[in-house]
Order: sequence, then structure tokens, then C-alpha cells
Amino acid sequence: MIQIKNSVQIAAMREAGRITGEALLVAREHVRPGVSTKELDDVIRHHIERRGAKPSFLGLYGFPGSACISINDEVIHGIPSKDRILCEGDIVKIDVGAFYKGYHGDSARTIPVGRVSCEAADLIAATKQSFYEALKAFKIGNRIGDIGHAVDSFVQSRGYSVVRRYVGHGVGRDVHESPDVPNFGTPGRGPRLCAGLVIAIEPMVNAGGFAVREEADGWTVKTADHSLSAHYENTVALTEDGIINLTEVESGE
Repeated sequence: MIQIKNSVQIAAMREAGRITGEALLVAREHVRPGVSTKELDDVIRHHIERRGAKPSFLGLYGFPGSACISINDEVIHGIPSKDRILCEGDIVKIDVGAFYKGYHGDSARTIPVGRVSCEAADLIAATKQSFYEALKAFKIGNRIGDIGHAVDSFVQSRGYSVVRRYVGHGVGRDVHESPDVPNFGTPGRGPRLCAGLVIAIEPMVNAGGFAVREEADGWTVKTADHSLSAHYENTVALTEDGIINLTEVESGE
């Protein structure tokens, strides 16, 4: 069942969203060659807990980290490790959630490690822009399929593909709620968008094909063809007055 939020609940979610967005900014400051993904995870956890919140992902379905940290051809759900060291030219996806006063925030960014290839930079930029194309379709009266169609159409126009096995979702008292929000779809199909809907829109975009595979650790998801992948996510609320980006704490981030 889709949980529609009132203005009081959305205001509470803004607090969780701000902590989530702040944690990503703090993590970004620590991304550099030689840093381990465990170090990034520790920085994220420390910030979230210092703000009086809890990492949404720690222990969720048994996940062992406070953030999902995935490198290069890893799409999502990378497990933080002291043995995974960032190298010049990598792209690192950091997916963070914070639980505060009964509500979650959920957000992700793809961050270049030092100087990256033109291919990697273009993929990161296209993935970010595909999120903003989705926002154009996040309107009262539209449907979930309009959001996915906006993402997929833009991504394909850039020569990339969207991951189909994993999708966005509702956010609220649970980090994963209904409805599913695919990054592909048919315009005019799916649940209708209405005021009070809060969802995570999260394009996962591959430089190659859309197929992915799960690694033996049971968590890490990689592109099947070993191509680069990027991820961009915000938790957004639809209101009578427009869209509130709950996890964007700095314009353009």
C-alpha cells in the first residue's frame, strides 16, 4: 500500500533528508586516492550518529555497512571494506540513508576519484541529468510510468542504458516502501502521482548494456559486461505547491 504523507510528516522527513544529504557531502570531502571504502563508511556513520540519527542501511536485511559503496563496474550494494582502496580515475557510488525521528532519507551520488576519463565524466553527468529529467515528470496527475519513461528516454539518447533489475521506491517510516519507481516505463501507466507522495528517484545507468549480476558476497551488483555504472538518487516529496527535494542540501550536488 502506498503511504501518502501529510505536511507534518513531510516536514519531519526534511530533517532525515538533510542529515542524509550532509553525510554524502562529508563523504565527498574524503574521496581521494588511497582511501578505503571502510574509511568512507566510518565517516558517514560518524556524521549520521553525531546528528542524533541512525544509518538506515546498517543491518537492513543483514547489510553489514552504514552505506553502500560501489566502484566502477559495481552498480549498487558494494560492502565497505578496509581492503577496497580508491584509485585515481575510479568512480565511486555512495548510497546513504539516515533514520531520524521515525523517518528515513535515502540519497546517492557518483563521485570521481581524482581525474577520471571523459567516458566516466560523461556517464556521471548524464546520470545526474536523467534524475532531473525525471523530476519534470513528477507532477500531480501523472503516473509512475511517466517518471521511468523520462529517465529511459534521456539515457538512451545519450547512448547508455538503465538498470532494469533494481528500481527506485517509496520512502517514509520504512526505507523501502511502495510504490516501485522503475527507471523505465510507459507514459500514462502505473500508479497515479498525487500530493503527499514521497519517493526515491534513483537512476542507475550503465555505459554498456542493462544486464547486471550479483556477486558471491550476496550483495554487490556489477554490470554483466563490466562496463562502468553510475548512480544518482534523491528522496523527493510531491506537494500541492510543487516538489521538495528532501535530500539535496546544496544546490547542484
